Amino acid sequence: MAVFLDQDIKFLPGVGPKRAELLAKELKIKTFGDLVYYFPYKYIDRTKFHKISEVHAQMPYIQIKGKIRSMETVGTGHKQRLTARFYDDSGSLELVWFQGVKWQKEHLVLNKDYIVFGKPSEFSGHINVVHPDMETEEEKQLKPSGLFQAFYVTSENMKKKYLHSKIINKFQLTLIQLGKGKIRETLPAHIINRLKLVSLEEALTIIHKPENTTDLRNARFRLKFEELFIIQLKILALKHNRENKFKGFRFAEVGFSFNKFYNDFLPFELTNAQKKVLKEIRRDVNRNVQMNRLLQGDVGSGKTLVALMTMLLALDNGYQSCLMAPTEILAQQHFQSISNFLSGMGIKVGLLTGSTKTKERKVLHKALEEGQMQILIGTHALIEDTVVFQNLGLVVIDEQHRFGVAQRAKLWQKNDLIPPHVLVMTATPIPRTLAMTVYGDLDVSVIDELPPGRKPIETHHFFENRRKQLNNFLQQQMEKGRQIYIVYPLITESEKMDLKNLEEGFRQISEAFPDVKVGMVHGRMKPAEKENAMQQFKQGETRIMVATTVIEVGVDVPNASVMVIESAERFGLSQLHQLRGRVGRGAEQSYCILMSSYKISTESRKRLATMVRTNDGFEIAEVDMKLRGPGDLEGTQQSGVGFDLKIANLGKDGEILKLARDVAQDILAGDPFLQKEENRELLTTLKATKHTEFDWSSIS
Repeated sequence: MAVFLDQDIKFLPGVGPKRAELLAKELKIKTFGDLVYYFPYKYIDRTKFHKISEVHAQMPYIQIKGKIRSMETVGTGHKQRLTARFYDDSGSLELVWFQGVKWQKEHLVLNKDYIVFGKPSEFSGHINVVHPDMETEEEKQLKPSGLFQAFYVTSENMKKKYLHSKIINKFQLTLIQLGKGKIRETLPAHIINRLKLVSLEEALTIIHKPENTTDLRNARFRLKFEELFIIQLKILALKHNRENKFKGFRFAEVGFSFNKFYNDFLPFELTNAQKKVLKEIRRDVNRNVQMNRLLQGDVGSGKTLVALMTMLLALDNGYQSCLMAPTEILAQQHFQSISNFLSGMGIKVGLLTGSTKTKERKVLHKALEEGQMQILIGTHALIEDTVVFQNLGLVVIDEQHRFGVAQRAKLWQKNDLIPPHVLVMTATPIPRTLAMTVYGDLDVSVIDELPPGRKPIETHHFFENRRKQLNNFLQQQMEKGRQIYIVYPLITESEKMDLKNLEEGFRQISEAFPDVKVGMVHGRMKPAEKENAMQQFKQGETRIMVATTVIEVGVDVPNASVMVIESAERFGLSQLHQLRGRVGRGAEQSYCILMSSYKISTESRKRLATMVRTNDGFEIAEVDMKLRGPGDLEGTQQSGVGFDLKIANLGKDGEILKLARDVAQDILAGDPFLQKEENRELLTTLKATKHTEFDWSSIS
C-alpha cells in the first residue's frame, strides 16, 4: 500500500506537473495517498430526475433528461457565451456556458438525449442552468460516478484553472480503479472482526463513489473510527511510555504544613469536588510516577486553593513548588491570595515577574537556590536559566493554553534527573471529546461546584432598544456601591472600526454618567498604562471599566458585580463564558447583560440563548463545539488541535471517539509496546504516521 499511495500525484492519469503543482499549493495534495484521503464534504442524490416544469431557482441541484433543440453564441471575445435551449415533454429551460464555449459547440449534438445536472438560477424571469454537467445515457453507464455525486472543497484559484469539484471526483475514481488490490489493510483482523468494519479499500472506494446510504454510513464509520483510534493509540502509548520512563518524586508524607493549614487556616470548608480532586492528586503523588494532571474548573471554583494544598504536600516532603501564570496581573493576584491564605504560617512565598528589580531578583535567586523559599509564583520569567531551585517538586501552570510547549518544557528541565509533578489548571471548560484528544495524555480532574455562598450570575439578553433601561439599571447598581465592566469586541488590535467603537462607547458612558470616574483598557495601551488602569479599578477609584477582551483572563475584583458585553453576537460562546466569569467573585448577586443588534444570525441567537439558560461551563463548551467545531474553540490549543482530522468531527463523533479510546486502552493493557504478532499491523501504521507526531508526552 505504502508504495502505491506514496506515488507523486503528477503520475496519476489526467493530473500532470501543472495540476500537481496547483493541488499541492491549494490543498496540500502531493501523493496518491493525500488525494484518496481528501474526502467529499457533501453528496447529491443522482437517482432522482425532475421534470423541467417542476424546476425553480430555489432548488439546490437538479437532474433532468431531454434534448437540445437550438444553440447560439452571444457576444464577442472574453464576453462571449453559449446558450442552448433544452426541452423535455413538460417544457424548456436555458443552458449557459461562459467558459469553454468553443469546445462545447464542437461536442454538443442537437436532438440527442442528454442527462443535465446542475444548479438552477433565475435571470430576467427565466430559469437557466449555468455550466451544467452533460452526459449521454451511454456515458453515464460507462463511467458510473456512483448514485450519489460527491462534492469536494476547492479554491477560487483552482476554479479559475478549471480544477473544480467534478475534476477532483474524476481523479478519485481513476485512483480507486488503479488502486484495486493495492491498498493494504491498516487495522489488525481482531479489531475488524470485533467491530464488523468494512475493509480499508472498500471504505475508500465507497466514500468517493457511494451507491447507497447504508454503504456510505459503514464506510464513514470505518474511516472515522480508524482516524480517532490511531490518535488515541498514540496518546495512550505516549502516556504508558512516560509512566514507564519518567519516575516521579514520592510525596508520601501528609505532614505539619498541610494539616495545620487544613485545620487552622482554611478560610472555608472545601467543597466535595475540591476534596475529590485532592484525593486524586494525593493518589498520583504517592506513587513513584511523575504526575501530569489537568485541573478544570470554572472561574471561582477554587482551583488555586487545591493547587496551594498540593504545594503544601510538596513542602511537607521537602520539595519546592512554583506557579506560572500567563500575565503579570494574574501572577500578582495569585501571589496576593496565596500569601493571604498562608499568612501566619511562616512559609516563604516569592513573586518573580518581568518588572521585578535586579536587586530583588538577586535576593530571591539566593533564597530559592538555598531552599529558604518554598513557593515561587511568577510569569514566564520563571523559566529563565538564572532561576535555579534547590529541589523543585511541583510545577503548577495556570491557563496553560497561553504558554507554548517549549516554555512549559523549560520548567521540566529545572531538575536534572527526576522531573517535577505537573498540575495544569484551566478555567476554559473543555468538552469531554476534546479533553480526551488534546489532553488525552493527561489525567483530568474537574471541580464542578462553586464554593458555598456564591450566587449564580443572572444573565439577560437585551437588544439595542433597551439602552435606557440598561443605563437605569447600571445607575441603581452603582448607588449600591457596585462596580461595572463594559466590554467591546476587539477582534484584532488593528481593526480601526472596533477601536472607534470602544472609544465611542467610552465617550457615551462618560456622558451618561458624568459624576462617575470611567476607566478604559485595551491591548494597544502600554503594559504600565494597562496595569495602572486596572489597579485604579481594583482599588475602587474607577467605578466603570470600559475594556476589550484583555480582561478575559485574570483580574479579580470582588466588588465588580455587573458585566455588560456589547455586540455580544460577535463573541464565541467560550469567550462570553470567560468574560461572564469576571463578575460574581463576591457574595453579592451579579449580573451579565448581553447587548446585541436585532438583526443577528440563527447561530448567534443560539449562542446568546445558551448563555441566558445556563452557567455550566461544560454544557456551554459542548454547545460551542457543536456550533463551531474544535479548531475554533477558544483557548484549547496553541495552533489547531495538534493533529489534522480529515473525516471525524470531535463535536459530533463523541461516541466513536469513546469507542476508539476503549479499544486502544484494551490493546495497550495486554500489549503496551505492540509486540504481539496480532498487533504488528498497528505498529506499522503508527510508524507510518510518525510525521504527525506531537511531543506532548514529556511536557504537560
